Amino acid sequence: MQAKYAYNGLIGKYYLVEKDGRLVRLWLGDRVSLAPAEIEMKETPLIREAKSQLDAYFDKRLQVFDLPLAPEGTLFQMKIWELLRSIPYGYTITYGELAERAGDKNACRAVGMANGRNPLPVFIPCHRVVGAGGKLTGYTGGLEVKMKLLRIEGIEWL
Repeated sequence: MQAKYAYNGLIGKYYLVEKDGRLVRLWLGDRVSLAPAEIEMKETPLIREAKSQLDAYFDKRLQVFDLPLAPEGTLFQMKIWELLRSIPYGYTITYGELAERAGDKNACRAVGMANGRNPLPVFIPCHRVVGAGGKLTGYTGGLEVKMKLLRIEGIEWL
């Protein structure tokens, strides 16, 4: 596995990890410190492209990422992460709506846990999921990062 730290003025330091030519992890915000130290620090063409696409997204020049992703998780998590990728740029849905899309409207808590374990936030847009009534809820990189990502997409929270 290769990885590289990067920096963006909007969200601060982030950490990308590539394995076998696919992105497997993005740590950002208050989660950067969880990145393992034993991974080889190397900037590969894929990591450069991922950084470039993230910069374009942060600058509001990119709405859909085109990168090979390989998140690792349970079948249920993979299903939720695939559903997250279908939420359009600039839109939000609730955990309840996501649970319904997954086939069980009562699975809000399980959906929330899968959302929280998303290894590729931003690329798999878990920031587009909000609580009931549009309430802003937790985020992998912290609520401040979530609000910044939503603002990039034209969604404002008071």
